[in-house]
Amino acid sequence: MPHSHTHAIRSSRLINQTPVYYGWVILLMGTLGLIMTAPGQTYAVSIFIEHFIADLGLSRSVVSSLYTIGTLVGSFILPVVGRQIDQRGPRVVMTLITLFFGLACIYMGFVANAVMLGLGFIFIRMLGQGSLGMVSTNAINQWWVRRRGKIMGLSGLTVSLLGVGGFPALINWLIPIYGWRATYMLLGLVLLLWFTPLVVMLVRDRPEQYGLQPDGFGLAAAENRVAEHWVSEENWTLAAARRTPAFWVMALGTASIAMLGTGLFFHMVSIFKDNGLDSTTAAWVYVPIALANAVVTGGSGLLVDRIGVRFLLATALFLQTTALLLAQFLQGAETAFLYGMILGATTGMMGMINNVGWAKYYGRKYLGSITGLTSTILIVGAALGPMPLGIARDWVGNYNAVLTLCALIPFGLGIASLIIRQPGAKSDV
Repeated sequence: MPHSHTHAIRSSRLINQTPVYYGWVILLMGTLGLIMTAPGQTYAVSIFIEHFIADLGLSRSVVSSLYTIGTLVGSFILPVVGRQIDQRGPRVVMTLITLFFGLACIYMGFVANAVMLGLGFIFIRMLGQGSLGMVSTNAINQWWVRRRGKIMGLSGLTVSLLGVGGFPALINWLIPIYGWRATYMLLGLVLLLWFTPLVVMLVRDRPEQYGLQPDGFGLAAAENRVAEHWVSEENWTLAAARRTPAFWVMALGTASIAMLGTGLFFHMVSIFKDNGLDSTTAAWVYVPIALANAVVTGGSGLLVDRIGVRFLLATALFLQTTALLLAQFLQGAETAFLYGMILGATTGMMGMINNVGWAKYYGRKYLGSITGLTSTILIVGAALGPMPLGIARDWVGNYNAVLTLCALIPFGLGIASLIIRQPGAKSDV
């Protein structure tokens, strides 16, 4: 049965004076939060990699290994963050995460050796790619249920265009002007001085706390009966969710895409150079990545309620297999842009699955705890991507063999996703 709330209804002048349903404001803030994770995301960090190697005198294998270790260590806190979201609400958690993430970006401007770089990777991956992304998605999910797929599609499309599409080009433009250290510090100042105050002013927790229901329903008797019809959802505890096969197929499937996508993004410039393409082409290929990501994210948001999460996941995994094989045959700008479109479509579907799938399958009541664990699994997967590719490049001299072997992983999980079905009803287990 749907989760009921017995807490006293809070009064909020801001929500009362907002001329539209306040979930639209939460959508805006959650989307901005997802965009502002960029300084901790591989698609932005990849533009800094060559500068880390050159300025700090480190090998590609060392930088890749530090990134892997930093991502792994940073992921361990996510179950704790997830429980805090359930207990304290997204507003407090999002404020603290944004504040510390800004400080972490400023710290990146001071790294001078391998140890400092490793610590920096821990901070930006834990706070940006992990925690801020998780709490931003959670905030949106609390305010939308019936239209969750469409809303997340709109959010994902915006993040694709402004985050994935904009940040790599912005960083690539800023570094020659200010240097990579000042560029990272500037990103930190934006988080501290602009985004953190916005979070404090505008983010609110669950709509039920303010006399509202998800999707914009109020508490009038007739309207609330409609709300109960639309908002009915099954709420699974983390322990119950873990006992379903669908949980592990979706967790491992999204982690596989994160792992292999992170490896491809992290070594983007190097892979392109091995294929005779320059770093400028590598930076520009993020444009078709972003466009495909945006289109597929928007389309996935419309389709997720109609064809099911598992079919989207299988499609994403088969596209990932194609990208891994195509990365070995980038003959020119046209092939590179096609590769970018496939990679963008893959990450777009994966993002939609991760943002919508857990709430759709297991409800909102324990969503923080569930996504705390699944985000850890996903980020552990992402952490494992760069290191084997970097080691293979240093030892063998190219990426081809490891890319072919890695392609077997998403292919096998794609088959599993087609077989495993959505979990059955088991409320508040």
